Amino acid sequence: MKNTITKMNVGSRVFIGASITLVSILAMSATALAADVLTRQLDQGMTGSDVSSLQTFLAKDATIYPQGLVTGYFGTLTTSAVSNFQSRNGIATVGRVGPITLSLLNQQMAGGVSNNGIAPSIVSVTVNTNRSGATIGWNTNEATKGVVYYSASPITTYEHENSVDVSGYTAMMDTNLRTSQSVTLNGLNSGTVYYYLIYTTDQDGNVTVSVPATFQTAN
Repeated sequence: MKNTITKMNVGSRVFIGASITLVSILAMSATALAADVLTRQLDQGMTGSDVSSLQTFLAKDATIYPQGLVTGYFGTLTTSAVSNFQSRNGIATVGRVGPITLSLLNQQMAGGVSNNGIAPSIVSVTVNTNRSGATIGWNTNEATKGVVYYSASPITTYEHENSVDVSGYTAMMDTNLRTSQSVTLNGLNSGTVYYYLIYTTDQDGNVTVSVPATFQTAN
């Protein structure tokens, strides 16, 4: 069963919560990284094999990381490279690997399959539209709560250490955790391009945010 709740929530800040920070702290003790997949958020000053994997991936494109240094230390050069990656993918250039950047990096590093072992993975996204609405469905690899942000103008995001600012309106699921979700957006204009973003949270408070995408309502 799905609930349809539509409300205005412009320029809202979504707080990831203390559990994200706790998971990140615990993950700092891990020395092994499974198959080029990042398992924690990364920021300047951090070290580890996951930083090396990040640098190795970014160094594949000299326009993103021209220095190509793989040191295992997240310094100013890596910060600049992450900013270049974010700019290339339409993400706010904050220079840290937050929830949005983490999800996108894992998708690209793992050949389009994101499953980092901590944050949930969003897969099998579908969008069905009519003249005045759209239904967005997706699956996750674990039970989550889901929220869809949408707007007729491009969605902007800004990653903080423990939160993400997202512009636009919201349509949310009920509070039950589930692996298959569907959200209906009502009251849309016909023949209009809309931007949307999926935000999911698992029972431990771990968050995955999709990269903004678009759909167009029927004429």
